[in-house]
Amino acid sequence: MADAKVIPFDDDRPRPPRRRSAAARDTAVSPLPGRQRTPLEVAQTASETASGAPEGRGGAEGAQEAQGAAGAAPGAESARSGWERRLAGGLAFLRRRVTGEYDVDEFGYDEELTDQVLMSLLRPMYEKYFRVEVKGIENIPAKGGALVVANHSGTLPLDGLMMQVAVHDNHPAGRHLRLLAADLVFMLPVVNELARKAGHTLACAEDAERLLSRGEIVGVMPEGFKGIGKPFGERYKLQRFGRGGFVSTALRAGVPIVPCSIVGAEEIYPMIGNAKTLARILGFPYFPITPTFPWLGPLGALPLPTKWTIQFGEPIPTDGYPAEAAEDPMLMFNLTDQVREQIQHTLYKLLVQRRSVFF
Repeated sequence: MADAKVIPFDDDRPRPPRRRSAAARDTAVSPLPGRQRTPLEVAQTASETASGAPEGRGGAEGAQEAQGAAGAAPGAESARSGWERRLAGGLAFLRRRVTGEYDVDEFGYDEELTDQVLMSLLRPMYEKYFRVEVKGIENIPAKGGALVVANHSGTLPLDGLMMQVAVHDNHPAGRHLRLLAADLVFMLPVVNELARKAGHTLACAEDAERLLSRGEIVGVMPEGFKGIGKPFGERYKLQRFGRGGFVSTALRAGVPIVPCSIVGAEEIYPMIGNAKTLARILGFPYFPITPTFPWLGPLGALPLPTKWTIQFGEPIPTDGYPAEAAEDPMLMFNLTDQVREQIQHTLYKLLVQRRSVFF
C-alpha cells in the first residue's frame, strides 16, 4: 500500500470553497436545540440555498437579495394586472364603439370619446409643448352652470382647446367645458365632426342658454376673429367684446360669469402680415403671414413652444338681477365692460410676472 501524501498545515496552495448542505447550514445557524432563527438568518439561508453562495457570504447581503426576490414577484404581478386592466378597458371601449353602445347628447357631445381619446391627443401638447400652468380653477363652481369668458389670440384657436383641457384635468369636481365656436368651425368637414364630439356648439344665444340651463360650464371668447387675427404688434390688447350678448345669456340663465386670462397664446404664430386678397378667395376671415409661414411650407405651420398661463378670475354673480335685466342695454354694457377690464388687468399682471416667453 502506497504511503499517503501528507499535506502540511502551512500549505498555502488554493483550495476550492466548501459548500454546506441545507441541513448543515440550518445546524450552523441554529446550533442550540429549540432556538428560533431570526428573520435575517432565514433570509441568509434562503439566499445561499438558491444561489449556492460560499460559506463566507455576508448575512446582510443575503438578506437583501432574499427580500428583493420576495418583493419582485408582487411588483411584477401588479404591473401585469395593470396592463391587463388597461387592455380590457381598451377592448371594451372598442366593442362599445363598434356596437354603438355609447351616449351622445342633443348637441353631438360624446363624453366617453372625449375623455378616452380627444383629451389624450391634446394632453401632450398641453403638458409637454405649451407647459400650461393653471391658476384659480377653484373659481369655477363645483356644480351648476357658469359662463367662462376668455381672451382670444394665437392666429389658430388653440387657446380654446387648451382651456378645455385645463378645466377637464384640473377641476376638483371633474367638470367639462363646452365651448361656443364660430360658424367656420362647423363648415370644415373633419373639424366639424370632431368639434361636435368634443362638446363644442354654435356660438349663438339659444344654444348657450340651453347648455347653461342644464348646469353646464360654457366657454365663450367674445373677441372672435378680431382677437385671433390681430397683428403681433397689438398682442394682449383686448378687442371689442361684440354687443354683450354673452352677458344677456348669463343674466337669463342666472349663472355667474368667470373671467379667464390666457398668456402665451399670442406668440405661437406671430402674425406680421395678412394676405387679405387670398383670404377672400379662400373664404377665410384672414390669411396670416408669420416669420415661418408660408415660407417654410408645412413646417411653418408648427406653433412656437411658448410657456402658457391660464388664470380663472373671481366669478361675477348675475342671479341677483331681476328677470327684465337681460333687456337693459346699460346694464349689459356695464357688465361687459367689467368683465373686459378684469381680463385685461389680469393679462397685464401675468405679463409682468412672466420671466420669459418660452421658459
